[in-house]
Amino acid sequence: MNLSKPVSKVLVLDDSPAHAEALKLFFDEHNLIALKVRDSRRLSAVLSTSIDLGGVLLADDYGGSLDEAAAAAARIHTLRPELPVILRLSGNTPPEQLPHALKNAACASFDAANMSALCAAVDQYIFSLDFPNALVRGIAEITEARLATLFDGVTVRRDAPSVVRDRIIFGEVFSLIPLEGTWCRGYMLMQAQEDPLLAMIERDRAARRSGANGASGTSGVSGPGAAEAGFRDLNNLLGELTNLIWGAFKDRFLGPQSAREASQVQVPLLVNHKHRYISFGSDNPQLRFQYLLHDETSGQSVAIDQRFVFNLSWSPEDFSENTLDIDDLVESGELDLF
Repeated sequence: MNLSKPVSKVLVLDDSPAHAEALKLFFDEHNLIALKVRDSRRLSAVLSTSIDLGGVLLADDYGGSLDEAAAAAARIHTLRPELPVILRLSGNTPPEQLPHALKNAACASFDAANMSALCAAVDQYIFSLDFPNALVRGIAEITEARLATLFDGVTVRRDAPSVVRDRIIFGEVFSLIPLEGTWCRGYMLMQAQEDPLLAMIERDRAARRSGANGASGTSGVSGPGAAEAGFRDLNNLLGELTNLIWGAFKDRFLGPQSAREASQVQVPLLVNHKHRYISFGSDNPQLRFQYLLHDETSGQSVAIDQRFVFNLSWSPEDFSENTLDIDDLVESGELDLF
């Protein structure tokens, strides 16, 4: 798998076995990960989870009838209104006679006999932003290096980057920092579950107290006799991680002229903790990375969710990467000629 090419998860609500193979082939060819609900009666429960999605493919005969499909569309509109719904037409009912709920929910439709309309809909509504490979690869390199710096003795793995349209908060704690450049304006969001991250911090503290890991380890950890890690330690760690990644991102991708001279439009951010929801005031999809830190010795793991939201400005045609050639590295003392 090309880890510089984002994928997207699509919820497939289609019972027809006749089109399953063609759809599977299409998904594989277009970097889509298809997820199916085993029982249509469980749809609401699935939509109520924090699973991240880029869109929904809904057949107009899902559940065995137009009415069932319309009910499914209504549930999607209620629980995940930000998700684009692409409708597969069975051909049994003229489009103009489809129930209002189906027509109202669908952003596009296609006939399985001609997949070109589906391809256009995926490009327009799921992969609507083009993320340069150098940007995706660079973000992963920067983040993995900083995670390894903050935690001793852990392996860092990551999933394939994905494009999501959900606005669901991951975990209980997150940090947010603006990104300002000539080709983009938006935010970087770092999220984590509190208890696993606290356990990982305490693991580093215990190792430091015993001297097993030497002088390095999690930033901000005090010496022997330190109190058990608390939420302020977690906040400090996530804040430091965010600053380290932001600084490297700025140096590598934004350059010295990072701010626009013209007046800048702002939009309010909205957070609803009860419903684990955050909105950046834009329909643009988010670029998501997920990293898993794992300690082979203790078995402890923690997931770090990272998202980039370019909600205020996005001009990938102006994107550039600041890289140093070998002569620059030798001159600065970073490299020696052998």
